[in-house]
Amino acid sequence: MSELTYEKLRDAVAGGAVALRSIMSLQPADGAGGKVFPPTYAVANNAPHKYAVEERQVGERIVTTVLLDSVASQANRAELALLEGWEAGELSFPVAFVDFRGQEGVDDIGRLTVLEAPHRLADAIFRDSLLDGTLFRLSDVGREITDAQPRNATAMFRYAPTALLFGQWDSTGPKGGLGAKFQRAYVSEVVGLDAQPGVKVGSRIDPLQIERDAAVIFEHKDPDQRWTLDKDEAAEEKGKAKTAGSDGRPSQINHGNIPPLIDDLAGGVTISSARQTSVLSLAALRRLKFADAGREGALAARTAVAALGVAAIAYGYEMDFDLRSRCLLIPERAPSVELVRRDGSAPEAVEIGRAASAALVSQAASAAAEAGIGWATDEIKLLPAPKLVELLRRSREVSAREDVTESA
Repeated sequence: MSELTYEKLRDAVAGGAVALRSIMSLQPADGAGGKVFPPTYAVANNAPHKYAVEERQVGERIVTTVLLDSVASQANRAELALLEGWEAGELSFPVAFVDFRGQEGVDDIGRLTVLEAPHRLADAIFRDSLLDGTLFRLSDVGREITDAQPRNATAMFRYAPTALLFGQWDSTGPKGGLGAKFQRAYVSEVVGLDAQPGVKVGSRIDPLQIERDAAVIFEHKDPDQRWTLDKDEAAEEKGKAKTAGSDGRPSQINHGNIPPLIDDLAGGVTISSARQTSVLSLAALRRLKFADAGREGALAARTAVAALGVAAIAYGYEMDFDLRSRCLLIPERAPSVELVRRDGSAPEAVEIGRAASAALVSQAASAAAEAGIGWATDEIKLLPAPKLVELLRRSREVSAREDVTESA
């Protein structure tokens, strides 16, 4: 298997392929037939479980599958993988961020990057922050981003190329629902195969052996005391002593046994294996236009975005597949990428890796710069506007009061 070189990637983006595809087979950490816990979803009362289960065609078989990681979740993980490479200094590309460090009361937020914001550069966090003392949308960079469109994506490429990879809809900007929509070019998901929903059990043994009907527990009028057995010390609600929780039993204050219970709505699933499929649509990248860049500049820009997609796959592999508690998956091999041709011929498989993909991004960035459409090299650092900081402080004060009330 040959290595994916810049020249091969450039030829593919130019029209030699319709997509780059990576298919990864994974096993539960405890082996084939192991149990994993998928994400849960709100369902109707008569649903047998809370998982996204469906029949799919896999090869020549109809297989019962369960969604282990959605397209949106996989995009977030890919962004964090690129962020890890950027923070390590291995990947060099524009990453705008809002810096909360040094802001009284919200300093703990630290630095929030475009790779972490839910709506990327169109997020309200960026809208309500300052670039060189000016609200982002009113700054020169912000105006360019607002005016960017798929038919002229130069500004988006220059300042936020990952938005062209993972997609962005500027639905809350000055143009409202008419704001620019950039199609997601990178799509990935993880599904479990031969899924069999199961059950889980839970219980708690109280070493103090406090009986559930031992006494009536009241909320204490002093929130720091939390609870009391004395009715005279209880907080009042509508002129009556307020019980802890709905029934005032010791379990409302975390004392007493919890009898063994069976959960058959979210009890995990056993699977034979899992499958991650990642597709980078080169057709979608070819629809992006770059005004005044010329043919070579446009090709260089699209190739640079594709290189970031390859890096997302390579770096994502090294971030491991620990999707959530009790859902750790182990790849059966290192990732590779297939070049999918438009004529339906057998795809060409090429090797990728962390170092190789980093070199690919670097070479693509240099080629774009030489073509006159390089990435911004200056740091894109924003500071939260005072009103955003104040909103955060007030929100935290409300949360603190609610936490005290709920724990009382």
